[in-house]
Amino acid sequence: MTLEARLDRLESLDEIRQLVARYCLALDVRDLDALVGLFPSDVRVGGGLSGRAELKRWFDQTLREQFTGTAHVTGNHIIEFEGGAEGEPLEHAHGLVYSRNEHETGDDWVIMTMMYRDRYERIDGRWLFRRRLPLYWYATDLNKPPIGEHKMRWPDRAPYDGGWEAFWPSWKEFWSSDYDVGADVAAPAPIDGFLASLRPDDGGISVRVR
Repeated sequence: MTLEARLDRLESLDEIRQLVARYCLALDVRDLDALVGLFPSDVRVGGGLSGRAELKRWFDQTLREQFTGTAHVTGNHIIEFEGGAEGEPLEHAHGLVYSRNEHETGDDWVIMTMMYRDRYERIDGRWLFRRRLPLYWYATDLNKPPIGEHKMRWPDRAPYDGGWEAFWPSWKEFWSSDYDVGADVAAPAPIDGFLASLRPDDGGISVRVR
């Protein structure tokens, strides 16, 4: 790998991490123009809609209906690049980032732990979100630990699963009755293939920017 390619990779890693941090800040301070500017002009919003204006309307409606205030704090962040053959600039990447969130919703204070499964794209020299897939582990009142099944527990709503377990085959395999810890160990994953080695499953998970 050339020195130029190495520098491009390092700068891209930092820019993508900044992209995630900017998303959290713009969302929490309710600067919706800054928020939707982190997505391409043709971003798919859902329901056949697309574009930043539609995404802004969706965020506006969602935030006004559900939350008075929010705080998103991200942690572990794995970023892997796609393509970028020798001499070619990086243009596509995917990643996984943990997020610990707090929400003021009515008279309740709901805490949440989740992951974002992201796809990033560099357009006109800038890295943007092409897609964000939220995978929720739990959401619950601050004083009510979500022990047991159906860990998504919002006020005035029946508990439900957040997609965390369904996305990762390893979770189901680990808890299955025929799990064999003595099986052969797989070879270490390549540097840009760790997430793929975990065999994430998009099937059945609702894709929605959030």
